[in-house]
Amino acid sequence: MTEQASPYADSRKIIHVDMDAFFASVEQRDFPELRGKPVAVGSASGRGVVAAASYEARRFGVRSAMPSVTAQRRCPDLIFVPHRFDVYRAVSRQIREIFLDYTPLVEPLSLDEAYLDVTANLRGLPSATATASEIRARILEATQLTASAGISYNKFLAKLASDQNKPDGQFVITPATGPGFVAALPVSRFHGIGPRTTEKMNRLGIQTGADLRDKDVAFLQAQFGKAGRWYHAISRGEDHREVTPDRPRKSSGSETTFATDLTTPEAVEPPLLVQADSVWEWCERTGGRGRTVTVKARYSDFRIVTRSRTLNAPVQDRATLHEVSLALVRTLYPLRLGVRLLGVTLSGFGEGDAEPQLSLLG
Repeated sequence: MTEQASPYADSRKIIHVDMDAFFASVEQRDFPELRGKPVAVGSASGRGVVAAASYEARRFGVRSAMPSVTAQRRCPDLIFVPHRFDVYRAVSRQIREIFLDYTPLVEPLSLDEAYLDVTANLRGLPSATATASEIRARILEATQLTASAGISYNKFLAKLASDQNKPDGQFVITPATGPGFVAALPVSRFHGIGPRTTEKMNRLGIQTGADLRDKDVAFLQAQFGKAGRWYHAISRGEDHREVTPDRPRKSSGSETTFATDLTTPEAVEPPLLVQADSVWEWCERTGGRGRTVTVKARYSDFRIVTRSRTLNAPVQDRATLHEVSLALVRTLYPLRLGVRLLGVTLSGFGEGDAEPQLSLLG
C-alpha cells in the first residue's frame, strides 16, 4: 500500500510524556536499598493488591491491580512498600511546572502522563524532538526520575510512540511514517481497543492496522457502532483531537481488566479501592468534586453491570468514595461469574444539592 500523510499532518507537534514506573520509581529513588530490586507499591496482605510495579518486578509478570498473593507467587522476592500519594502528587506538580515552561497547552491524563502541544514552543527550540529531549533531561535533573516520550503530529500516534522505547527513551512518528506505522501494528496495541474488541476484530479478519484500513466506514459502523468512524480514522493515522488544558470534565473514571478473573469478595474489593484511589487522586489534583459514584463490572462472559448512587452533596474525601464504592459492589454478591474488569467513576460535577437517590442498573 502507498503511504499517505494526513492532510493536516504538518499543523501540529504533539508530545506524550509518560513517567517510567512512576510510583515504584519514586520509592526506589527515595529508598536506595530498593534500587535494582523487584518492588510493588501496595499491601502484601491476603486482601492486598499491587498499585504499581517496578520494571524489575514486571519481568516476572507482576502488574498493577494484580492481587498481592498472585504477585508474590510470580515473584517470591517481591518487596512491598506502602503508597505515598502525597509524595507522588508533589513530584507530579514539579513535572507539570517543567511542561509549562515549554507550552501552556498541557493536558494531564494522570499523575504520571500528559499531552503537550509544542507546535509553538515557548523556548524557541527547533523541533518537537529537541523539545522532548530537553524536557526529559530537566525532569531527570529535577526529580532523579526517568520519563519516556512519544512525538508525533497527533495525540493517538504520540501516545503509541511513547511506548516504543520505554524506559527512558523517546520515539518519533513523522507524517511520512505515520500511516505505515499504524498499518503494521496489531490492533491490540491501539489505545482504545480493548481485549473484547480485539477478539471481535480478529474474528472479522482484522489483525493489523492495515486490515482495519481495508474496511470502509459503513462496515465498521455496522460492526462497532459509533466507534466505527473512530477506528476508520486511526487506521489511517488520523486524529483531530486538540490538546485541551484544564478542560471541564463531566466525570472522572478508572478501570482495569485483570489477567485472572476475580471470583470472591476478598479478590474484588482491594482492586476496586485502587480504582477509587485513582479517581480521587484526579479529584485532589484538579479540585473536581462529583455527586454520583458508579461501579462497573464485566463478568467473564463479557456481560457488563453497573451500580450507581447519587449523593445529596459532592463527595469530599477519599473515605466516602471508598465507602460508597464498596457498598455498590457488594450489591453484586454472591458473584454470578468471575469478574474480569472493575471500574469506578465519579460524575455529576458542579451540580447543586439535591435529594439523594439510588439507581441500580443491571
